[in-house]
Amino acid sequence: MNSRERITCALNHKSPDRLPVDFGGTSTSGIHVSIVYKLRQHFGLDIKGTPVKVIEPYQMLGEIKDDLKNLMGIDVASIGVPGTFFGFNKENWKEWDLWDGTPLLVPEKFNTDANSDGSYYQYAEGDKNYSPAAIMPRNGYFFDSLNRQKPFIEEDLNPYANTEEYKPLSDSDLFYISNEVNKKYNNTSYALVGSIASSGFGDIAFVPGPMLKEPRGIRDVTEWYISTLTRKDYIKKVFDIQCKIAIENYERVHNLIDDKIVAAFTSATDFGTQDRLFISADTYRQLYKSFHKKVNNWIHENTGWKSFIHTCGAIYQLIPEFIDAGFDIINPVQISAQGMDPVKLKKNYGRNITFWGGGVDTQKTLALGSPKDVREEVKKMIEIFNEGGGFVFSTVHNIQGNVPIENVLAVIETIRKYR
Repeated sequence: MNSRERITCALNHKSPDRLPVDFGGTSTSGIHVSIVYKLRQHFGLDIKGTPVKVIEPYQMLGEIKDDLKNLMGIDVASIGVPGTFFGFNKENWKEWDLWDGTPLLVPEKFNTDANSDGSYYQYAEGDKNYSPAAIMPRNGYFFDSLNRQKPFIEEDLNPYANTEEYKPLSDSDLFYISNEVNKKYNNTSYALVGSIASSGFGDIAFVPGPMLKEPRGIRDVTEWYISTLTRKDYIKKVFDIQCKIAIENYERVHNLIDDKIVAAFTSATDFGTQDRLFISADTYRQLYKSFHKKVNNWIHENTGWKSFIHTCGAIYQLIPEFIDAGFDIINPVQISAQGMDPVKLKKNYGRNITFWGGGVDTQKTLALGSPKDVREEVKKMIEIFNEGGGFVFSTVHNIQGNVPIENVLAVIETIRKYR
């Protein structure tokens, strides 16, 4: 099997010829740019000081080129839009060094200057004439959105203000997507995953509007969560506008690329915390589920794509709802969260949904454990999740910049045994 066939086999809940692997196929299964640099140096792929591209500046994820993909046994490639979380395009690259000395290439409008306390601001569309949209703390590895909530009058709230960032794809966006798909589909055997339309209703990365110079509507994260209980009609109107735009975008993309991607990354809304749900199952059914169904039904009725949901936390109770809503893939499979027992997950839901992730706990084992701890957990998770298909190996969310490189190498060494 080639990579595309292997991933497709796993998504159809059949056993592929060997372990399917993803690093970098989505914005929630990536590798921090500092770790990408260290891996390239370790394997002798670059001379010292060769910069690595930051392909996702919000989380500071690094580009994983084909030479590193081959060494890591990666089966997946990402398809995205030309823009970023900050509203500027990935183009006209320039050099920039992270505080830890990692040499980087960042987009032209990645406009940051060190503040007196060692932190860095980031700006929507790179425009410093407006208040900063996010901050990287001193010695931090990624950006956090800043609260730019403007005062509002309850009676004047307009749902279109909260959907300003959800727009029809432009002709240049569609050209970019089509070109990327055709290049990777025709010249590689990777399984392609498309992050091509925003249909993550209530995705908290989008709520503060980091891509907008002057975000309007409800943009404070706390106020947004309160609104899901106190302003349900308003939230439903926001979701309805977003849903229509998302489906139109999926349709336009499918008309160009057909079924050349295996899955669409449709939602990244987190529904769980470390030890409980963010919302009740009843609230999920009342507020989110119908919109998830609309998107997933359109995908299943009109394409050969699978639907991919990312949600962190203790979401065991919601998995039956996700399956009923039409999701085919769940990520990151946070095995450290309460109730997310791997054996139970595989036994009860392994026939109905693909686990994309769960390969090793990034919060404790990968970040704080020994290489031996990492090898043992990776081996255990593969043996639980991989039986009978329905599993794509990845870590629990992105590999962060402060992870010991020895632990990352332990992951790579262990998954090679299943290749």
